[in-house]
Amino acid sequence: MAEITIKGQPGRTVGELPAVGASVPDFRLADRDFNDRTLADFQGPLLLNIVLSLDTSVCAASAQRFNEMAKRFPGVTMATVSADLPFAQKRVCGDSGLDNMTTLSTMRGEGFGRDYGVRIADGPLEGLCSRAVVVIGGDRRVLYTQLVSETSQEPDYDAVEQALAS
Repeated sequence: MAEITIKGQPGRTVGELPAVGASVPDFRLADRDFNDRTLADFQGPLLLNIVLSLDTSVCAASAQRFNEMAKRFPGVTMATVSADLPFAQKRVCGDSGLDNMTTLSTMRGEGFGRDYGVRIADGPLEGLCSRAVVVIGGDRRVLYTQLVSETSQEPDYDAVEQALAS
């Protein structure tokens, strides 16, 4: 469990982010076309930009930054994970020109938030995923993690870029 704040109000997450160097747990998430996707579907490095909802300004901003970052790291799959339904993810990506990233919905992956230590445990956003970044190497081991302590703030993009470059 980690302590976070949600617009300044205290909150908690269920579980812990996977540790750097650890193997990551598998997941079952839905893509924009409602197809099930698992960890095995992604070859090579994978960045998980975990957000509450793409329909919020901060979440959309982080998706935009990682969409741009994908151009500099073409061998890395950039994926944004949220509780949004796939058709909402598709709409937001189309409206925002997010064409360099994959979106994944937790609609079928109730264990994802718990297994990755990002499920908000209580309060009005209970059940959504807290903002986090997990970078997974091609060997399925964690290269970098960040749980953003305040959900209304963006992740540390410089630290993510350093992790991807190494």
